[in-house]
Amino acid sequence: MPRFFVTSNQIVGDTVTITGEDAHHISRALRCAVGDALTVCDMSRTEYECELTDFLPDCVKARIVTSHPAHTEPPVHITLYQALPKGDKLDTVIQKAVECGVCRIVPFESERCVVRAKPDSEQRKTERRRRIACEAAKQCGRGALPEVMETVSFGEMLRLAESSDAVFFCYEGDGTLPIGTLLAKNNIPFGGSIALVIGSEGGFSLQEARTAAEKGFYMTGLGPRILRTETAPLFALACISCHFELSDL
Repeated sequence: MPRFFVTSNQIVGDTVTITGEDAHHISRALRCAVGDALTVCDMSRTEYECELTDFLPDCVKARIVTSHPAHTEPPVHITLYQALPKGDKLDTVIQKAVECGVCRIVPFESERCVVRAKPDSEQRKTERRRRIACEAAKQCGRGALPEVMETVSFGEMLRLAESSDAVFFCYEGDGTLPIGTLLAKNNIPFGGSIALVIGSEGGFSLQEARTAAEKGFYMTGLGPRILRTETAPLFALACISCHFELSDL
């Protein structure tokens, strides 16, 4: 069934108003008709099963038949902090991370990043990344639309991440503990928050790792094999999902 995301002001009583590209997609690309069913998700993890009622020049309207809490959202709020990789790798990371249950994605610049954010193109790139996240959320049946932020500095990433209940700083150097061990020992509650920090192709410098450790971040290992920057976040997210969603805690 087609799935679309709306804001709370688009829901009035039992009527949902869908505008913009989504309305065009419903009427033109999907060729829907009055009476057809679709699923609408708000930004608060609630799903609405709806029936289309009106096709207007600037919008599509639907009547809410039933509503229920979304069952596809992870039990913890995961933010992925991804150092800027080369090429279009970030697009792939965003798409797959959304499928793996991430709730927010924050690109950042680290010392060893080859790519740097450019002020004149950052807004355009962020809008494209948000569209990628939206399409991935629709495809995999998410009940909430993950947020994609503009690129921040390493220092700003540290400031944002430290507000989470646990911060896993993925590092290839000495002094790390396996992510499974850290998940088991930290007793992160359901509804809690996790920050996952991933480096670029060159990883993190020793000084960056020391700064993160001084902040209280957990130096996290992802196993004996060297993972690419686009593989590491997906591997770590799968480990988190296994711990919280696929095992008996």
